[in-house]
Amino acid sequence: MEERRRLPDAELEVMQAVWDHTPPVSRSDIQRTLEGRRPMAMTTLLTLLTRLADRGFLAVTRTGRSNCYTPLVSRQEYLADQSRRFLRTVCGGSVPAFAAALCDSGLTAEELAELRRLLEEGSL
Repeated sequence: MEERRRLPDAELEVMQAVWDHTPPVSRSDIQRTLEGRRPMAMTTLLTLLTRLADRGFLAVTRTGRSNCYTPLVSRQEYLADQSRRFLRTVCGGSVPAFAAALCDSGLTAEELAELRRLLEEGSL
């Protein structure tokens, strides 16, 4: 299984905006979504979209005079890749170390109980 590298923060913000829409999504829709989170100039957004396409995260389709973008990597796939990477590189592959980091991360008792419930149900 190919592991994807961690996206820089700005590229991840753009991917989050793409994932928040039903594909294909226009640049203007992405920009509107980003306005409340991380406003950026149109040229910056276009550069980031090009980088994401070059890295294999987005497919680009020409529609008239503009492009539309479709994610090639789902939010769940990216999260799973990054979780495996964190477990391996930061926790040395140790599940107990990973669990301790999660417990020490500031999760509330309710969030930890929800995680325990999901693990017991096999929902994860």
